[in-house]
Amino acid sequence: MSDLLKNIKAQLGSKIDSANEAFGEVTIEVAADKLVDVCKQLKKLDVFHFEQLTDLCGVDYLHYGIDEWNTHASSQGFSRGVESKGSTASGRLKFGEEEHTEFAGKRFASVIHLISYKNNQRIRIRTFAEDNDFPELPSVCEIWDSANWYEREAFDLFGIVYHGHPDLRRIMTDYGFVGHPFRKDFPQIGNVEMRFDPELNRVVYEPVSIEPRVLVPKTIREEQQGASVNDVESGEK
Repeated sequence: MSDLLKNIKAQLGSKIDSANEAFGEVTIEVAADKLVDVCKQLKKLDVFHFEQLTDLCGVDYLHYGIDEWNTHASSQGFSRGVESKGSTASGRLKFGEEEHTEFAGKRFASVIHLISYKNNQRIRIRTFAEDNDFPELPSVCEIWDSANWYEREAFDLFGIVYHGHPDLRRIMTDYGFVGHPFRKDFPQIGNVEMRFDPELNRVVYEPVSIEPRVLVPKTIREEQQGASVNDVESGEK
């Protein structure tokens, strides 16, 4: 990994924002307008030869580092649920009661995982969308065909638009689904529920009837406390 870091800084130093090694993997951060160029170099140059894209996912940093329940896990688990605390847990609210919190930084990112079989190396690329209201990033489908469905998934679940994608449309939710369910301000209980109506002989949608409450709190590992976003990059999906 140290050799990979040296090669990254030597070959792509002027094109990337940062490069670091943490949690047993190399992560580089690239501006959106330079992503395609960097990815092409990572695939073409023999010193890298990252011939396969193994994963691409979206990330929403809206509530990054914010917990909802000040407690710790134990062998007995958690004994109770807690009510929503408003803007720090807006995903728990009922439809129509969401609090739209202003977010100071860049909220949406796309994370790419690459592998080089030739050099037996892996790398991780993170790119932030500039606009939080309409997150848009360039597609890498022209470089790795496997990015096609991954980008469609990130578009469906996070609302990230990948310009240049050959067929960008929903892949997991229903055709008439409203919203993007992996966004942190999307209600975890959903907006609607569905059932089969025997009188109408079809599926009908109704307002969700589940009461929102936190049964299992979000846990922030102790080693992450006080660390920067660049230092804490693991399990973001």
